[in-house]
Amino acid sequence: MEKADIIIVGSGIAALQLARRLQDHYYVMIITKDEIESGNSYLAQGGIAAPVGQKDSLNAHMKDTLEAGCYHQPEDSVKELITDGKRIVESLVHEGVPFDRKEDGSLSLGMEGAHSEHRILHSGGDQTGKYIMNHLLKSLSREKVRFVEREMVYEIVKNDRGHCCGVKTKDKDDAIRFYYAPHIVLATGGIGGLYPSTSNHPSVTGDGMALAFLAGARLSDMEFIQFHPTLLWSEGKTCGLISEAVRGEGAILLNDEGKRIMEGIDPLLELAPRHIVAECIYKERRKGRNVYLDISRIEDFQGKFPSITSLCLKHHISIGEGRIPVSPGCHFIMGGIVTDRAGRTNIPGLYAIGEVACSGIHGANRLASNSLLEGLVYGERLGEYLKGSGALSSAHVHCPLDRIEEGEPLSIPFHAHELKEGMMNHVGIIRREEGLSAHLKWLKEQPLTFGEHIDFNSREEIHLYFMWIVSLLITESALLRTESRGGHIRADFPKEDNAGWLKRKMVLQKNEGRLRVEDHEQNETKIYA
Repeated sequence: MEKADIIIVGSGIAALQLARRLQDHYYVMIITKDEIESGNSYLAQGGIAAPVGQKDSLNAHMKDTLEAGCYHQPEDSVKELITDGKRIVESLVHEGVPFDRKEDGSLSLGMEGAHSEHRILHSGGDQTGKYIMNHLLKSLSREKVRFVEREMVYEIVKNDRGHCCGVKTKDKDDAIRFYYAPHIVLATGGIGGLYPSTSNHPSVTGDGMALAFLAGARLSDMEFIQFHPTLLWSEGKTCGLISEAVRGEGAILLNDEGKRIMEGIDPLLELAPRHIVAECIYKERRKGRNVYLDISRIEDFQGKFPSITSLCLKHHISIGEGRIPVSPGCHFIMGGIVTDRAGRTNIPGLYAIGEVACSGIHGANRLASNSLLEGLVYGERLGEYLKGSGALSSAHVHCPLDRIEEGEPLSIPFHAHELKEGMMNHVGIIRREEGLSAHLKWLKEQPLTFGEHIDFNSREEIHLYFMWIVSLLITESALLRTESRGGHIRADFPKEDNAGWLKRKMVLQKNEGRLRVEDHEQNETKIYA
């Protein structure tokens, strides 16, 4: 058993930013189930949004964020995000992060969907995540921050008073390990791996949300899932992300008849909010047509997008022909573990930052390139909180290390591809009550429960169990919201219902082994089997 002051589960940009803020004050342990370079942050092609241009403003960035999110988010939280984010990005520029620049030395600011100004900073063309992650990694002292790679956290341990005090993991050989700390931070990312087509690393399957749910944390906005419009389509499957920055540079969407498919759909055409573009491509493909990004207008495509060029060459797609076949795929979830502005959850000693958290700032649909910004902002905020007096009072939390309860063995009766196909077919880009109910019925027919302590034979079983939990939470939430808003599109309820749903949230929580759903606006609570 090893001890730390603070354990961070996950190793993306939010986790590293937090560790950087804490390393001079606490002994920090970062636990990640794969390697650091395999996470979504490291793979992020897109840039980071901040109002640093001469013509830009905090209010303009805030307005774009609210409009993309369909006004489902609190304005004060969005204003704080943009204000803090601008300051942090300017600090990174000062520290020497190699953001791309023009010939005159000024920052090269790109345009992406739903933005009203050029405000996207990039590094290495389409390698922004990698460059920022490397900068943060170099700033960490390996004497003060310990990395535990290739170990999967599968249980959050609490003491008799309900305070988090440690985690259980399985290593690559499926051996069980235990780590103790009075502060546990979940920074595990999103849920893209629940779908067969995704821009995410395949290991990103909602682990943190399942862990938090089993520990008694509250989750919300799980129905709002953003599907990126343009993933590379090759040999009958999606093969990687084609950044929105490509459309920002002038690429247009054509079907195999040469028709520009976004004409008449939205005034912003290819730079409309992502859910609008993804829905349009999805409908074209359902009609049996292929969809392409026409990149012929972009000068020096290979120089501007080296990673995308390599991806296309790997899959035998000729850049010279000027057309890249694309299809939508799961990209980002706006919901997650309910937190306050500092990342605190309803459970003492448990925190969540980054995509795993539901801070509310993204509303019903995240504005492009606000995710890296979120990770930096909330990593810093939680760091400041944990360094303050509010956290010091729990530094000596008791944990019964000598009597960690053994769990009941569990076997999983389904395969991952069954769940993934069900999610894509019924809980994907366009949803209907019939499909949602069918998938929910399939999930509930599985002989699984929300146990307090469960033992697993392998990490693969943990993956499947967590996928089942998160799939159930998403499907239940999508069935309950009877409107279309942002990343939640209901064919049977195609319009936004501002009178009934604008700020209304479903809050999900475990209740004595069952699912409890609170509807705050309607003052209703339902318990589901």
